[in-house]
Amino acid sequence: MKAEDVRNICVVGAGNMGHQIALQAALSGFKVACTDVNQTTLEEARKFADNWLQSRVEKQKLSRTEAQAARERLNFTSSLEEAAHDADLVIEAIVENLDIKRQLFAELDKICPSHTILATNSSYIVSSRIADATTRPDKVLNMHFFNPALVMKLVEVVRGPHVSDETVEIAVGVCQALNKLPARVNKEIYGFIVNRIFSAITQEACYLLDQEVASIEDIDLAVKNGLGHPMGPFELLDMTGIDLEYDVLMGKFRTSGDNNDKPSPAIVERYAQGHYGRKTKKGFYDYNK
Repeated sequence: MKAEDVRNICVVGAGNMGHQIALQAALSGFKVACTDVNQTTLEEARKFADNWLQSRVEKQKLSRTEAQAARERLNFTSSLEEAAHDADLVIEAIVENLDIKRQLFAELDKICPSHTILATNSSYIVSSRIADATTRPDKVLNMHFFNPALVMKLVEVVRGPHVSDETVEIAVGVCQALNKLPARVNKEIYGFIVNRIFSAITQEACYLLDQEVASIEDIDLAVKNGLGHPMGPFELLDMTGIDLEYDVLMGKFRTSGDNNDKPSPAIVERYAQGHYGRKTKKGFYDYNK
């Protein structure tokens, strides 16, 4: 199989990442099925797609014909079998829980055709921890999209030791067909490229905040205007989710046992309060104002 043979894409998980990946694929000409076990999440994803496409037409970014064609290529369903039975590529975008991912991939392995590539969008859980739950480990890899997936160009294509050359080349080709920029990660490493660099920045930003060296606003101001970043570390944490950052760091701590891997007090405090960022209207910044 080659990249141009991929025509049907299944996205498992209709949350913020999943429904945007699905919509991007539909806009790029793929037939897409987006599925989720949560009916409310599925309905919100459907509304997002309809509203987003309508807004693009109103802003004259898409013609009405283009928007209608993309919408017709995009199907939302609660049935995993319906979504995945004819998929050439599956992109998983569910909760960052290894056991749940392994269970899903084992089920997908039974549903999907033998040629289907199974990709995880996970930013930290490497595919070698999932691949042996299937009978096709050579076709299991990470395709890590960035939030918001409709805007961010980068996709990290991560090759584990079990992944075939063909699978990597197909994944890279599909990324290009999605109008994305694939960055090859040739070895599995915790956090891949971007999150390793981002983690170093956020760790230092949280340290400066915890030590009362500077305020949230001034740290973000310095990073944006001194380093040229479009967003400060705290603005970005609010966008990606403080709960996700907490879960990722706690997962890393449980694996390493190193206290330096624990989330900082600034993260723990907001996590305990349920202030996860934009999704809860409060994080490092207050979005209720």
